[in-house]
Amino acid sequence: MKDAALKALPSGAPGLTVVEWRAALDAHLPQDHFPGDEKAGWWLKSVQRDQEAKGVVGRSMSTPLRF
Repeated sequence: MKDAALKALPSGAPGLTVVEWRAALDAHLPQDHFPGDEKAGWWLKSVQRDQEAKGVVGRSMSTPLRF
């Protein structure tokens, strides 16, 4: 999930909202691990928080929130 989430996230501004990130993630998910994209949103949130804590992913303080 981490690899797929980071591939789906652009490296530059303006980034993606959570909804956009979740939609972009689908193309990168291995279907053998996430058949039908089940629970992908939950796993994306876990990766987002982990990578934010490690300083890999940043968030903008704009509305809507972007990563």
